[in-house]
Amino acid sequence: MFKRFTSHIEDYFYRPSLFGRFLSILLCPVSFLWSFCAKVRRAFKNPIDYHIPVISVGNLIAGGSGKTPVCVAIAKNMTKPAVILRGYGRLSKGLIVVSRFGEILCGVKTSGDEAMLYAKELKNALVIVSEDRVLGIQKAKELGAEVVILDDGFGKINIKKFDILIRPNPKPANSFCIPSGAYRESISNYKNADLVLEEGINFTREVETINETKKMVLVTAIANPSRLDKFLPLSVTAKFFFPDHYMFTKDELADILHQSGAESILTTTKDAVKMEEFGLPLSILKLEISLHEHIIKKIEAYIMHALL
Repeated sequence: MFKRFTSHIEDYFYRPSLFGRFLSILLCPVSFLWSFCAKVRRAFKNPIDYHIPVISVGNLIAGGSGKTPVCVAIAKNMTKPAVILRGYGRLSKGLIVVSRFGEILCGVKTSGDEAMLYAKELKNALVIVSEDRVLGIQKAKELGAEVVILDDGFGKINIKKFDILIRPNPKPANSFCIPSGAYRESISNYKNADLVLEEGINFTREVETINETKKMVLVTAIANPSRLDKFLPLSVTAKFFFPDHYMFTKDELADILHQSGAESILTTTKDAVKMEEFGLPLSILKLEISLHEHIIKKIEAYIMHALL
């Protein structure tokens, strides 16, 4: 049922039917109000300097666009970075230090899937989850971080930062804001970013399948799961989609394996951190981003300037 609902939402945003286009036009007054409120909010912004370089990686659309692998690629080029994120899907609240320069300090249910992925990928970093990003920045400074990376921080207009936005690929069917389209803010806000990244122009994406088997079932809990289609091996015989950040249970995954007759579950690295403790056969779609040299140099130039 959720798979069907997800498919309908994706179709509405990216491949609208005639009815979808009509509904989008019908909802335009609500979208214009949403966009207007966002513009007014930005007009009165008063960002505060927390005396540490802060890099935000975000997007303008609802759902995923590859923020996590971009944050990983940026952090791997740094010494003592801190990645700070809200921690969607976690079964905890407040500020929690997930990892401290390679030492993982909590479990995935406490951290959330994205934070645990950062903790496992970035042995050189602090990983902190906090609904209040300012508290997260202050904690990062206290623990010795030299630079902060905010996952999905474009909307945090109270923080002085270097804003990176990722253009979606594929792009939504129209440029309207929610609910007429997929954008959280007007596309005119791309001009407010310090860097706008596009695949093929500013970075390349590489995907490999680890532990591939002859018959796999795709199980994932990410936003816009159809974006995985172009990377899937031919040996994927069925697909199961769950809500973004969903916490799987061993029994439901074992049932999916049994029902599909697959040899292994194919999943993303973000989902895998919630499955690996179950001891089930996993195949993993590993995505890596390579930033082009001129992008790395622009980020380094910002950090040097911020430290002066």
